[in-house]
Amino acid sequence: MTTSNPIFTHPRHVAEALRKDGYAVMPPQDVAALAGVTLAELDALVPSWNALELDNYLKDGGRYRRRRHSCFVQNGAELTQTAHRAHWQPLEYNALHGGMNRLFEPMLPSTVAQPAWQALVRGIGQLCSAARRSTAPWYVEAHQFRIDTTDGIGRPTPEGAHRDGVDFVAVLLIGREQIKGGETRIFEADGPNGKRFTMTEPWTMLLLDDATVIHESTPIQPLGEHGHRDTLVLTWRAGGFQGQESPP
Repeated sequence: MTTSNPIFTHPRHVAEALRKDGYAVMPPQDVAALAGVTLAELDALVPSWNALELDNYLKDGGRYRRRRHSCFVQNGAELTQTAHRAHWQPLEYNALHGGMNRLFEPMLPSTVAQPAWQALVRGIGQLCSAARRSTAPWYVEAHQFRIDTTDGIGRPTPEGAHRDGVDFVAVLLIGREQIKGGETRIFEADGPNGKRFTMTEPWTMLLLDDATVIHESTPIQPLGEHGHRDTLVLTWRAGGFQGQESPP
């Protein structure tokens, strides 16, 4: 079954849905409740998406993606930012940009210091722990993305449908401006079934079990002069960051 609108998961059933279906979708008000903050406090993070830096690693030569990236370790309710490090994925998970260290500009200290940021990451991470039934530390990577229509078309996932090589992935919509497209698609990693829908409301969240499903977002096209789509992608991985066990 597919639909143009997301079918939301009841907050009490999210951990179960992750174990059973491999994904869950939460509306903005439930995301704010999960973090223990108001939507207004989450919205205070939004202006930082206007200060992202150009992604110079795109192999298709595009200039449609801006981003910032930082890493954290979550141990229970404690969230600690690590020293800045490169983002690395194996070719197995990212055939286009895998196998190389990509050092992006870090998240702004003013963003990371906001209570809503800390609360959001901790809240989602504790939900991941509940789904995994584990109290082990999580190694968290945070990616702020802006995909724009500078080139006429913007590609949120130029690598196509993929897994990230982590345990859990959260994709949160921050905003859409003057665009069409950007449909979210989820497929069983080992089966034929899939879902597709478009997130339109800021702070809607898709949470994925990365071992169970693959995902992608379709390209965006402009409806005005300065179209863009902003997202926050967070990943949780047990045992260490990708690349720690691989040669630099």
